[in-house]
Amino acid sequence: MNNTIRTMIVTTALTYANGEIHLGHILEAVEADIWVNFQKMRGNVCYFISGSDAHGTPIMIQAEKQGLSPEVFIAKMGAEQLADIQGFGITFDNFYTTDSSENEQLVGEIYQRLQKAGAIIRKTIYQAYDPVKNMFLPDRYVKGTCPRCKSADQYGDNCEVCGATYSSSELIDPKSILSDATPETRATEHLFFDLPQYADKLKQWLSGPHVAKEIQNKMQEWFDAGLQTWDISRDAPYFGFKIPGEKDKYFYVWLDAPIGYMAIFKHFCKLHPELNFDSFWQQGSKNELHHFIGKDIVYFHTLFWPAVLMASEHRLPTQVSVHGFVTVNGEKMSKSRGTFITAKHYLEKLNPEYLRYYFAAKLNGGIEDIDLNFKDFMQRVNSDLIGKIINIAARTASFIGKFFDNQLAAQLTNKSLLKLFADKQNEIADYYEARDYARVLREVTALADKANEWIAEKKPWQMAKEQGGSEELKEVATLALNLFRILIIYLKPVLPQLALAVEDFLQIAPCQWADINTPLVAHTIKPFTPLMIRIEESQIAEWIQEK
Repeated sequence: MNNTIRTMIVTTALTYANGEIHLGHILEAVEADIWVNFQKMRGNVCYFISGSDAHGTPIMIQAEKQGLSPEVFIAKMGAEQLADIQGFGITFDNFYTTDSSENEQLVGEIYQRLQKAGAIIRKTIYQAYDPVKNMFLPDRYVKGTCPRCKSADQYGDNCEVCGATYSSSELIDPKSILSDATPETRATEHLFFDLPQYADKLKQWLSGPHVAKEIQNKMQEWFDAGLQTWDISRDAPYFGFKIPGEKDKYFYVWLDAPIGYMAIFKHFCKLHPELNFDSFWQQGSKNELHHFIGKDIVYFHTLFWPAVLMASEHRLPTQVSVHGFVTVNGEKMSKSRGTFITAKHYLEKLNPEYLRYYFAAKLNGGIEDIDLNFKDFMQRVNSDLIGKIINIAARTASFIGKFFDNQLAAQLTNKSLLKLFADKQNEIADYYEARDYARVLREVTALADKANEWIAEKKPWQMAKEQGGSEELKEVATLALNLFRILIIYLKPVLPQLALAVEDFLQIAPCQWADINTPLVAHTIKPFTPLMIRIEESQIAEWIQEK
């Protein structure tokens, strides 16, 4: 890896502000946070941003149910969601909202550019209309019997039983989920973004290093089927931004949500006037833009969003990194099965760093689903993290306290072992860069095994018993703590709170990647206290029972 300082914006998908966040949201935030922590440790300039996706019919209706204005409702949900995210040690530089003056201004400007580029088309469409609520209904607000397999109680866009997709007008015996009225079909004029116009440019962009090969292959299916124009308008009533020059028309949430990334950064620039917004978002920007998203929204982030950026003459993403879903014990998260785990419930019961470590052990840069298996979860935390890695310090630090007044040796023997650990830094850095955290943890665990084997060979407990406070014992314990320190530097992006505790124990400044090359000698540390406690089976059992 080269040593040029990079400057970048990193985003996670904006959390929809209509409910509690669950472990699927946390997976993405953790994946991005680990990558950001690594970049910052390497000395790169990294602005980590996200926020609430605050518009759309579901939010309008949820707010109405709670007797709140949409604005009050999204402010309340945004604060709750951020608190849960921060509970997992995730540190955004800015967490904002799409319902902002910055976003409204940018959406308006980009819409004008799309019009100027000839990318906006008007079409008359026919939609379901609720005659009781006096509003056009999104497909998800119509339920009925599937026209294919005849299963009852299916949504107006797809059947959860047979997987068929269709429009709400095809449902048998359709009903509005808002009033139970039978929807009428009415004509309405909508505005469309001319996505097919950008097909060739999108193919070219997708063929580059911006998405993984498996995503390129998946997107090719859309090109093979033929790209369609994209409806970017919605009829009133709708909670969102009004379309300039139109009567009772609003921008569809999926137009203003990605532009929200720009708006959140624009708000951040207002707080930090030394930053130049345009230098990050103009065409040809030398700075980087990285999006972390789930596989369910790949379509929006690798087709619509790049095309909108192309049409409005803005820079394109450097990389769109895609992950899979979270399953629990091999099954989709489900409220009825007791496997739907909210972030809040996890935080009430277990150390958030356990989950960060477990997710990291499963994340390999691919889009496979990540399974939270409770037995495996407990085994990895207890056996690998605590039993192997933290155990290196636990079994040697006490000798430094007992015999040497917490003072480390002035020199290190067995420099070849220390070099073996330090020589892994470039390889591990490459795995972090590629988001292959599973490989990082395998390498760290293998090094921990080597350290523990060496300690077992040296038997410092036997030295202490036979020789007392000998110089050899001091040097063995000092080398063990140096090996442990290198492992903690490697793990710091994954486990920032553990790293903080170790920095305090070793009485050192916050670890940077370059510190791997400087041994810690002739230095006073604090007495060792347990850094993490094991998970008990009873804790998991109690947790599952409560679900």
